[in-house]
Amino acid sequence: MKKDIEIPKVENVFMAVSQEYNEAFKSNDQYVYLINKKNVDLEMVLIVSKGTDKNRETSVMRHKIEKLPAQSAAKVELMLEDVLSLDNHFKVTFFENNRMFEKEFVLKKNSLKEGALRHIDILNKRGVLIK
Repeated sequence: MKKDIEIPKVENVFMAVSQEYNEAFKSNDQYVYLINKKNVDLEMVLIVSKGTDKNRETSVMRHKIEKLPAQSAAKVELMLEDVLSLDNHFKVTFFENNRMFEKEFVLKKNSLKEGALRHIDILNKRGVLIK
């Protein structure tokens, strides 16, 4: 029976964390984005995020995006500096052409370093792409 269950593979959907200068507070803030590089819209997108390590765990955050158009990105959440020292898990579930997809993205702790930042075209910002 298990062999008959098809689990579709998620392609061309990514998470990214960008570092952006906040003019009001004169500081660098980190924002998480969901990126849709597909040629179709994603519908009813649910994102569940959580930071963990051996001794600590953050609260679970939940986000919903009704529709993420093709070839676009959406800002999901602000990441506080303390959370970057944890492994951050983002479980993304969405519908594409009435079919459900799911993928978990993991931002490893301390991976948002200056040397790791790259230009992310769709955001036109520097950050780390999570595949």
